[in-house]
Amino acid sequence: MTAAPAHEPLGKHQSKKAAASGWIGSALEYYDFFIYATAAALIFPQIFFPKGDPKTAIIASLATYGVGYIARPIGAFVLGHLGDTHGRKNVLLWCIFLMGFSTIAVGLLPTYDQVGLWAPTLLVIMRLIQGFAVAGEISGASSMILEHAPFGRRGFFASFTLQGVQAGQILAAAVFLPLAHYMPADQFNSWGWRIPFLLSFVVIIAGYVIRREVHETPAFTAEQQQQGRPRSPVIDAFKYSTPDMLRVVCMALMNVIPVVATIFGAAYAVQPAYGIGFAKDIYLWIPVVGNIVAVLVIPYVGDLSDRIGRKPPIVLGSLLAGVLAFAYLYAISIKNVPLAFGMSILMWGVVYQGYNAVFPSFYPELFPTRTRVSAMAISQNIGTAITAMLPALFTAVAPPGATNIWLTVGAIAFGVTVIAAVAAMTARETYRIHMDDLGQPAAQPVDKAEYARQRAGALAA
Repeated sequence: MTAAPAHEPLGKHQSKKAAASGWIGSALEYYDFFIYATAAALIFPQIFFPKGDPKTAIIASLATYGVGYIARPIGAFVLGHLGDTHGRKNVLLWCIFLMGFSTIAVGLLPTYDQVGLWAPTLLVIMRLIQGFAVAGEISGASSMILEHAPFGRRGFFASFTLQGVQAGQILAAAVFLPLAHYMPADQFNSWGWRIPFLLSFVVIIAGYVIRREVHETPAFTAEQQQQGRPRSPVIDAFKYSTPDMLRVVCMALMNVIPVVATIFGAAYAVQPAYGIGFAKDIYLWIPVVGNIVAVLVIPYVGDLSDRIGRKPPIVLGSLLAGVLAFAYLYAISIKNVPLAFGMSILMWGVVYQGYNAVFPSFYPELFPTRTRVSAMAISQNIGTAITAMLPALFTAVAPPGATNIWLTVGAIAFGVTVIAAVAAMTARETYRIHMDDLGQPAAQPVDKAEYARQRAGALAA
């Protein structure tokens, strides 16, 4: 009978504390990140860019959204190194401070009418800082939760990282809803949109209070004691884990689904140039409802991955979400609000969670403790950066006035999801591998019967 290694976490107390900290921190940080995304689709084309060419303004605004993702690989190198050398706790504190202050700054920026080209320039700079900051969030929080979770429950606990992310998106959209609905349009466009950004002061305070109480993980502490601080975890990650890093890059392309759902979908639905004519406040409810469903679904899918493995939910979720992208965009094209609601819930709220709920455990499980944050952060953020400019690409290949917009954009989205599914299929299964053996190509999984016994013990603890 296989005994649990010494560094395998035991009990639920620290697991729950780490999961709660990861959930709340991710929710707050992604609230900051996604209020920008919402504003980029709904408001920024009119106030930060020259008037006269609506197509150019939409493309430019969505491109500034993408700039945040371009900065993420840079942040991944820096913050990944910090997480693997100075601990998961420290990197998460840096993330929350950088994100909070840059978001407040966006809420204080002058408009194009006030300062001309300085307006979009400053907007891009703040977005770059946001992207840099968020690069370490998911990898740091996922690694922290994973390394605190008991064997047989890593998928369940790690899924709370992404549940927090989805909750942050709900909050981001929900903050805009009463403002867009109740404020006069001229006031909303003038100063009302700034309120969600200025509220990030609360994010800074709350994030610091929550994360300063988190204990460093047993796996990281043991690694430091045994081998000392790694001189260059980034170099080690590329030296020993390049194939798995490439797989994560490809799987992270699944970010195309939230891009289709919330960024291009929003612009397609509400921007006057496209002629669909969804009201802003009505359309904002679509991602809100989709995310509410996602929040409910995520822990169940995370738990499912602890029972059947990480790969099946990711592969199936990727392919089905790609197929449903066609239906979602078609619903918008025919101006059918109820159908758009239904497809959003099914594509993003349910099916996409097969990938979204599982990658916070699957990605860090592919890498050893000493390079875990660096390897995951770099590869995941390179993958999301590749999808960063998709909103602008979608608008370029399917501009206002084009025919079959839903078919063109849907085909691109589906092709990307196929790439992600193939990458997952080629990866090794990790859910039955002990913590100390993660990231080792020759690691042997625990026998299924023994795994079931240990998982039952973790459930009963």
